[in-house]
Amino acid sequence: MASRGMPLDTAAIFSTAMEGILYGFSVLMFVGTMWALTRKRRVKEINRTNTAVAFMLLILSTAHMIVDIVRLEQGLVTYRDTFPGGPAAFFADVTQTTFVVKNIMYSLQTMLGDGMVIYRCYVVWQSVWIIIAPSLLWIAMTVCAFCADYKLSNATSEAGDVFAKPTGQWITAFYTMSLASNLLASGCLAYRIWRMERNISAIRTSNKSMMPIVRVLADAAILYSVTILTGLVCFVEANNGQYIILDMTMPIISIAFYMIIIRMAMKTTRYGHTSTLGMGTETAREIPQYHMKRMPVEVHISQVTHQDETSKSAY
Repeated sequence: MASRGMPLDTAAIFSTAMEGILYGFSVLMFVGTMWALTRKRRVKEINRTNTAVAFMLLILSTAHMIVDIVRLEQGLVTYRDTFPGGPAAFFADVTQTTFVVKNIMYSLQTMLGDGMVIYRCYVVWQSVWIIIAPSLLWIAMTVCAFCADYKLSNATSEAGDVFAKPTGQWITAFYTMSLASNLLASGCLAYRIWRMERNISAIRTSNKSMMPIVRVLADAAILYSVTILTGLVCFVEANNGQYIILDMTMPIISIAFYMIIIRMAMKTTRYGHTSTLGMGTETAREIPQYHMKRMPVEVHISQVTHQDETSKSAY
């Protein structure tokens, strides 16, 4: 299938530049995330799950950025005059090591980000049943990612066309499964918190609300979902813009994860209660605490007197 849109060498330059901008922003947000996770906490109180995921996202984003820079240098400088077809043909070759490696990193980043959303959903609901559908979609996405990367590394006659059926069908399925899994898990998570907020709104006395949590979760889900949907549409239409979206998605996944923790840290500072909404095992501490209205209670005490021949006692 012939690709459409901007030339691949132009797309490579533009995608690397856009990824670099977003990567710098994600590094800044990573620093803010570490501050949010460690501020005024002892080592044993730090949410290790969130910390580990934050570092893994940073490592994968950094490695992907480095591979893109190396790939750009190879296509435009090292093999510019020696690769058959020139730079455009180099960037179209899906068997290039740099292309395969960057796609493997993208697959890992996506699986990590989507898996964390499912994990948060499980912790908030405290039920395995609620995450069965998202988990099945995540497993299917993982299989599609493995098959797509394998087909890319072993492509022969259609090595210059990523949109060809042997690879294209797996990549399309990967995009679709990732989008569905993220939307379903994020929707269940936001609905659960919204319902908790509605149930307690009538009995709390403070002005604290969990609706900012719902909004930031929705913002993160929308940011990620719109990016994935755009990439899916570009790929189905065989548009070279999908290369740009692919590179931009790497730091966007990190940003979507970091923004939730940072936003909750800001809420913690405002209201002065313990919360990072990392949604790890410390969930009981992470959901905002509310002061409930004291209701008057009337107690009636009855006295029963029992008499027999030998004693008289009152209870």
